[in-house]
Amino acid sequence: MKTRLIFTFFFSLFGIFNWAQDKKEDKKDHWKYEPNFMVGFDVLNTGTAFFSDRKLYQGFISSKIKGNVHAIAEAGFEKNIYQKNGYDAKVNGPFVKLGAFYMLAKDAENEFNGFYAGGKVAGSFYNQEYMAIPVRGFGGSSSSVSFPSSSQTSFWLEGTIGGRVQLFNSNFYIDVNLQPRYLVYTSKQEEISPMIIPGFGRSSSKFNMGFAWNIAYKF
Repeated sequence: MKTRLIFTFFFSLFGIFNWAQDKKEDKKDHWKYEPNFMVGFDVLNTGTAFFSDRKLYQGFISSKIKGNVHAIAEAGFEKNIYQKNGYDAKVNGPFVKLGAFYMLAKDAENEFNGFYAGGKVAGSFYNQEYMAIPVRGFGGSSSSVSFPSSSQTSFWLEGTIGGRVQLFNSNFYIDVNLQPRYLVYTSKQEEISPMIIPGFGRSSSKFNMGFAWNIAYKF
């Protein structure tokens, strides 16, 4: 009798386990990625490029993957100069960023409206040229040296905190975000750290802050 009860108990557990696995697999099968894309362009930095030495053009494409999780890819090009404390340098080149963000709060009627936070890994592959680097000479005299154009590489981690809102009932959105950045690695020319990194900004400190004001379109 006891043996029969033991076998019945184990077979019951086995049946429950199989049923739970089937249910779990059914739930997995129910989720399916539905193609959706939002493409945006930073109009703020593009506009200010007409009035400053910094020419920054950047845009993004994002897609909701599952629930509140969205994947995002950004790309851009920056051209800039640095003239300060005897330094005279210029850089230009592209940059890319890949990451994801999570919708912290969203509109009940439109899940693409709301506030979000996330992170990205970023890199820039650019050309750099030093026209003048200050050098202290004998007896306290000062002079400068120059270096030819060279290819450099930098990588950083970037957070993103922002929000987006739909424009009326159209497919257009306003997307605004802050981008705290931390420089992880950069190559050097003649052991001299770069003054400016495209996509990162001035690199006198490992920490930097970016800002973007985008007009986006949802497909």
